[in-house]
Parts: sequence; C-alpha cells; structure tokens
Amino acid sequence: MKEKLYEIADELRAIANIGLRFCENGYDQERYQHILAASARLVAAVENASADEILAAYQANLTHVSPLQGVEAAVFREGKILLIQRQDDSLWALPGGLAEVGETLAQAVERELWEEAGLSGKAVELLGIFDSRLWHSSSRMQITHFVFRVETQDGPAVRPGSDFSVSPHNEVLGTGFFGEEELPPLSRGHDARVPMVFRLNRAEVPATFFDR
Repeated sequence: MKEKLYEIADELRAIANIGLRFCENGYDQERYQHILAASARLVAAVENASADEILAAYQANLTHVSPLQGVEAAVFREGKILLIQRQDDSLWALPGGLAEVGETLAQAVERELWEEAGLSGKAVELLGIFDSRLWHSSSRMQITHFVFRVETQDGPAVRPGSDFSVSPHNEVLGTGFFGEEELPPLSRGHDARVPMVFRLNRAEVPATFFDR
C-alpha cells in the first residue's frame, strides 16, 4: 500500500510541476499549486512527516517533471557479484546512485562504484533498464535504473565490515562479493534486480533488457 501511495503522490507532483511550468492562466496556476500541496500531504501522511517541509522541497525543484535516472554497477569476480551494505536499512544492494548533471550514464556508474566501493572500473555493457515501480524500489519518486556491467582491475578483496571507509557520506557499511546461492538480505528492489542481473550476465535473457 505504501508503494502505491508513493506512486500516486509522484504522479500528482509531476502533473503539478508540468502545469506550473507551462500554464500562464493564474487560475490554473492556483489549481496546480493545490495539486502539488495534495501530493505533499499524501507523502506526509504515509511518512508521518511535515507536509510543509515536503511541499517546500517540491517547490525548490519544480523542473522535476520526468523520472530520475539511476545507475547501478554489476561487477563480477569468479561468478560472484559485488554488493554494498547500505547505511539506511543495513541491507545489501548493487553499488549505485543518481546520475548528476554534466556526466554520461557510464561516467555516473563509474563514479558511484568508486564512491561506494572504492573500486575503479570501466562500464563495458548496458545490461538492463528497470522501472522502479515495476521492480518495487523503495523510493518516493519514479526512477529509471540503468544497470551496467563494469570491469575492474584485479586487486585485493573489497574491504568488508567496520573498517570500510571509502564513502565520504557514510552511506556504506561494508562491501563484498556474493554467489548467486549465497546472497545476503537484499534491499527492496535489489531483491528482484540482483537475480535478474545474474541471468543477464549469463546471457540467459537477451541483452539489453528493458521493461514494457
């Protein structure tokens, strides 16, 4: 239910932002402001948070009228995949984040891999494009996840546990490589995408995968 309410709120937010950006009639502007406020109230009710704070965040980014672009790195070694342990829920996930203005998606995934796992790599193949709504990501807003296979130089094992300190924002608790049959508890959305990424890496699913 929470996920569906987020989807409804995000649709309302996008409709309002498009209207506020393009309409010139003052009455329509007022109506779109009401829609934006309704979206904020809906999110606030789901999260037991301040509707005013959520609305202020919306109004600070009225140009957000389309899905966000997320990137994730699929790094394989000896049949195992690299995962990071997230700070927010202590669950495991593919290294990744949102693309930034001024970089390509390939540059973004290489940056995120370095920031979250301390590994330099090169994006060599786009494995799949995943809609956050269909793959049940834990997000207020719709995200298009671009998953790249990334090749890294051989080196020491990725540092796990409490001595891990690469992430400048303390977003990562640890990292490690895991086989398909020994996956740790995965964060929402990643629990569906990671098994698919194993299949894509073995070419069991025609690349490049995308949702319909």
